[in-house]
Amino acid sequence: MEWLNYHHLLYFWTVAQEGTIARASEKLMLSQPTISTQIKSLEATLKEKLFVRRGRRLALTETGELVYGYANEIFSIGRELQSALRQQGRDRPLRLTVGITDALPKLVVHELLRPAFNLNRPIQLTCREGKLIPILADLASHQLDVALADTPAGETANIKTFNHLLGEAPLVFVAEEAMARKLKRQFPHSLDDAPVLLPTPNFSVRRQLDRWFNRKDVSPRIVAEIEDSALTKVFAGEGMGFIAVPQVIEQNVYERYGLHRIGQADDCYERFYAITVERRLKHPAVIAISEVARERLFA
Repeated sequence: MEWLNYHHLLYFWTVAQEGTIARASEKLMLSQPTISTQIKSLEATLKEKLFVRRGRRLALTETGELVYGYANEIFSIGRELQSALRQQGRDRPLRLTVGITDALPKLVVHELLRPAFNLNRPIQLTCREGKLIPILADLASHQLDVALADTPAGETANIKTFNHLLGEAPLVFVAEEAMARKLKRQFPHSLDDAPVLLPTPNFSVRRQLDRWFNRKDVSPRIVAEIEDSALTKVFAGEGMGFIAVPQVIEQNVYERYGLHRIGQADDCYERFYAITVERRLKHPAVIAISEVARERLFA
């Protein structure tokens, strides 16, 4: 029986992540000829070509994609083993490091993360917020256990990840009570020239709303474009304009900010994803987050 050399597999996996042997060489602190030789040895063992050259970069062949997927899982299990040994004992907290895209409404994030604290052991949570691409880079370098986003990771990120849809929620328009009462009449035509607070154009939900306004032939008056969803709700609570929120947090924004429903944006949804470097979820807290989101939160 011929055994797989896991050092060769590690070199292959690193080159696949970095895109070039030169960058993998820097990361592994090995010479380029050494890495090239080891990858050729792995290809000889597997009797398959794993890379093809495209310009200055190396791209995975179909077999290479398959091997990369298994390598991801193999090294993930190795990390879990090390983590389990470090965290032996039920009294030690389970560590969970989450990357959160700045586009996500924080009230939704709160609801998504809540199940992690209901496990039968303590948890130590670290949250990092930022743009999707830097978060995916941290995920690929194993600085994060999971990323939460409102858009799936695409191929443009050049990072091998897996998108797990947690659910979707229809968007509803809400405003301070007096404004909501006024705009509720003759909705959606009442929104024409009404003051609105919108996310900035780089947010996917903003693009959905712009298309919806066009379909309904209404042109709200944009008072502000804001990236921070919590700040948007504060301004809306002060009567500066109406906003759109996922229906799943409608009760929360009513209780916290005094915002009342105007109407629903039909065919307009915000989707939520857990993004990992593993095909299957393995972290107990991430599994709990996924199960509660699908079975209760977005059911």
